Amino acid sequence: MKYKGLKGFFNFFLTALLGASVNFVSQIFYRQYFDFDASVFMGYLTATVVSFLPTKIFAFSAKQTGNTGREAVKFVIIALVALVVQVLVSKYTLEWVANPFLPFLEKFYREKSSHVVGMGFSFMANYFGHKLLTFRSTGMYDRIRSKSARQSEKQF
Repeated sequence: MKYKGLKGFFNFFLTALLGASVNFVSQIFYRQYFDFDASVFMGYLTATVVSFLPTKIFAFSAKQTGNTGREAVKFVIIALVALVVQVLVSKYTLEWVANPFLPFLEKFYREKSSHVVGMGFSFMANYFGHKLLTFRSTGMYDRIRSKSARQSEKQF
């Protein structure tokens, strides 16, 4: 059981690495045309589009479900939450940490380091969001709830 969980995390990490690479590079491109917050937003959206299929196929073995529509909805919901996390953490890391404490670094490096911090928090939001929705959609959540309800009824 531990091996399966570790394998799932490793697969998720590899697909996240693809997304993070696209996110990182595309944000640099978008920064030429947009402000920092918008470029982080656009970089995340680009990475989300690029990484949907690899995440579906490899990270959570969703190819077996045969329900790409449902998987896409779950993916988009989690991606939206992680998007908000990434943009806000990147923005406030730049404002509250990088700019005040690292003024000697070039603006590019302060922005990229803040973006990487935001990407890290976004990764965690993505991972735990997928784990939660996978848990809820496998029926395991319903079995636990029904068992819990039966135990509660026995107490009364």
